Amino acid sequence: MTRPAPRTAHRRSHVTGFAPLAGTRVLDFSKVLAGPLCTQYLSDMGADVIKVEPCVGGDDTRGWPPFEGTESTIFLSANRNKRSLALDLKSPAGREVCQRLARGTDVVVESFGPGVAARLGIDWDSLRAINPRLIHCGISGFGTVGPMREGKGFDAVLQAFSGMVSITGDEGGPLGRSPFSPVDQGTGLHAMVGILGGLLQRARTGQGVKIEASLFDTS
Repeated sequence: MTRPAPRTAHRRSHVTGFAPLAGTRVLDFSKVLAGPLCTQYLSDMGADVIKVEPCVGGDDTRGWPPFEGTESTIFLSANRNKRSLALDLKSPAGREVCQRLARGTDVVVESFGPGVAARLGIDWDSLRAINPRLIHCGISGFGTVGPMREGKGFDAVLQAFSGMVSITGDEGGPLGRSPFSPVDQGTGLHAMVGILGGLLQRARTGQGVKIEASLFDTS
């Protein structure tokens, strides 16, 4: 089942004319901040980004304050220049639409929890079978190997886990998290760099690339 998302992201023209990724299509299954920021950076460089959201509610950040009218400013700050599609990836019809889009896509970005992308058929192995030139980027909390791989990562959690909170706040006072989500933002940048490198390698080899980025590695 597909239907328009509850609210669509605002689009902004590339006024500078700098669009090295013009003609590149990105399928964005990510949510919250790290993944959406990554795909927004790609969009700012001219890529055509299609943001795929759940049919009910859309991206979690659509409901996060503060709001400008009925729209979340946090959602808008990470999703400009994107087209939006609500898709039920658990339904046969939704999966068929997803696979049809993936055949004509250059880059896929997803940030689902451990094992979810495979169950939904949007993991590297599933999509590579229908598009061997695909650049696939998976963003996770703690990576895909190691004892923490099943953990779900959030910026505040990784700030605490890495010890970042120990160097913030007032001396002698309580610890405090950095309020601007540096782990999410850094991970989004790392993912973008990996994707750009993957596109360059594909230009030489003709083959797609699997890329992984994690909040743990960033923190």
